Amino acid sequence: MTTRTASPTPQLAATYGEARSEILAAGARAGVDVTAFPHPSPGRLGEELAIDVLTAGPDEADSVLVIVSGTHGVEGYAGSALQQWWLDEQSRTRPDDVRVAIVHALNPVGFSWVRRVNEDNVDLNRNFVDWTSPPRNDGYGEIADLLVPLEWDEATQEATTTALLEEADRVGFGRFQEIVSSGQYAHPSGIFHGGSGPVWSHRWLARHLPEIVGSARRLGIIDLHTGLGPSGHGELISHEASDDPGYARGTDWWGKVRSMRDGESVSASLEGDWLAAIEQWVPDVEITAAALEFGTVDTITVLQSLRADAWLHAHGDPNGPQAEAIRSQVRAAFVDDDPAWLATLIERFDGITSAALAALTAG
Repeated sequence: MTTRTASPTPQLAATYGEARSEILAAGARAGVDVTAFPHPSPGRLGEELAIDVLTAGPDEADSVLVIVSGTHGVEGYAGSALQQWWLDEQSRTRPDDVRVAIVHALNPVGFSWVRRVNEDNVDLNRNFVDWTSPPRNDGYGEIADLLVPLEWDEATQEATTTALLEEADRVGFGRFQEIVSSGQYAHPSGIFHGGSGPVWSHRWLARHLPEIVGSARRLGIIDLHTGLGPSGHGELISHEASDDPGYARGTDWWGKVRSMRDGESVSASLEGDWLAAIEQWVPDVEITAAALEFGTVDTITVLQSLRADAWLHAHGDPNGPQAEAIRSQVRAAFVDDDPAWLATLIERFDGITSAALAALTAG
């Protein structure tokens, strides 16, 4: 009788390079196929950056489940650990007729630099818009200089934060969240910037997602995120309205799914979400997709970390004396290094992936 070697308990990596080494090692242990797509830029520490795709299951499978980490770079630390856990603990019990594709580090530059955004200061989940007529967000412009001021000393932080809280009180928190985070296209050094055209990761998805789907007719997608909601809670967020077929399938698969379009979610309704762009690349495929959002800290703490990061890269020195403290602040807003937090995420992630595979098999 063959005794299976115990797989290591996943850890939250300290760096992108460590996370990549761990996911590739997990892929080797699981015996899956691995394809690396190098990014043209090196990482913060000079390391090679890449999107790695680890695939288990038959090429001709009629159903595919895609699990994505690092859409927002720093959120990849938790996503990578969950993907590693799945490879070690669940890949061998995957249904024979379903192919699973692990997409590791969709935004590798942000992952390496401990930023939510990419090499262009672009939020990848605001980049998938109609570039002939990009969305307007005039409300953002009214507070842009408060969100990312020229200075980041203690007095400026206090004054601008007070002014922003007053604005939130004036317009209501829901409207304030929408203005700040739904996406803006006129302030390139600001937060939640959608860009001025398709960025590298956008182009990669448009080219390679159809290859990953192949001849499959049914596609499930789980896009892993952190930073919104109660600590450790995993909310399933749909980009579709509650009367759309994809939303209905999601509720059949997973039970409670919250539509950001209908105001049900912890997320504001976004402009340029990549999950909403998939149909144009695989038009004849039945798609059931959701973001799985795990909570960390309160919303204001998350916002303050993003403001500090944006200031650092717009007006400060990303390699200067303030940089490490700000990177630590950003990481703490999106990653809880308490092992109990990761254990909670794994339990929820296990249930979501297992339900998706069962639904894809039943189909």
